[in-house]
Amino acid sequence: MDLLVDDDANASQISDKIKDILFQKSAENIETVRPNVAASIFDDSISKEVEDNTPDEEEEEEEAYEEE
Repeated sequence: MDLLVDDDANASQISDKIKDILFQKSAENIETVRPNVAASIFDDSISKEVEDNTPDEEEEEEEAYEEE
């Protein structure tokens, strides 16, 4: 932020510094969210629960065939 006060500061230097600060803040936010997202995508216990609760199409077809 010192660049904003300096009269010698170039507009591109100020823009670059602002971009660097914003990039740093966004990187920190990403690092805090990343473990939760990874756990929700790659957690095996969640996918197993979903698989256990949904019957296979083949099983449903076999049951329908057997009932007829």
